Amino acid sequence: MPDYASFMNATIGSSETILAIDTSGPRLQLALLVADDVDAWVEDLPKGHAEVLFDRIAGLLARNAVTYDDLTRISVTTGPGSFTGLRIGLSAARGLGLALNIPVIGVPTLLAMSLAAPAGQPVTIAVDARRGEAFRQSFSAPGVPVDKAVLVPATEMEGMVLAPSVHADIAAMTRFAATADPADYPPDPTYVRSADAKPQTGFAVAHVAEASS
Repeated sequence: MPDYASFMNATIGSSETILAIDTSGPRLQLALLVADDVDAWVEDLPKGHAEVLFDRIAGLLARNAVTYDDLTRISVTTGPGSFTGLRIGLSAARGLGLALNIPVIGVPTLLAMSLAAPAGQPVTIAVDARRGEAFRQSFSAPGVPVDKAVLVPATEMEGMVLAPSVHADIAAMTRFAATADPADYPPDPTYVRSADAKPQTGFAVAHVAEASS
């Protein structure tokens, strides 16, 4: 696994041009790494990611004078987060990776959140998962997990400040993806909670509620 502290202080260079996508929460986050500089686009968006995602990507690429063919990697959050949002982001990233024949790095959302912590220091990420529950994961240092993301009763997190929603550090995630091994970070969804879906009854199609994974 990459040493987050070391590559944050290193110059990545102009060889990597990386697009990062985060649709795991109630906002759309995009970032573009070009010549060691990161340009981010963050937009509050509770729903409707699919309708605007590629338009926003095109705008971010255009303002950096970059085309899709210039991209060398795609990075995308894998969850936990909104089931619908995760599907949109993962589908877009996989499709671009396939079309451009470039690696797609899947970054678990809580890991991406840990990247905002001070380098070299342990951190526990706790996020409100609603229904009296919380997503929790501990890291020995930013980007270095010591356990898996789990769903726990919110009462277990007493004394800790719960993040209101999963929001990746999109700029740090883009740099993380520059040195991550694609084999270690496949673009597969990280589900911590089961989907709120019910089996069909007869010919009736059950309503699928928006939920957090």
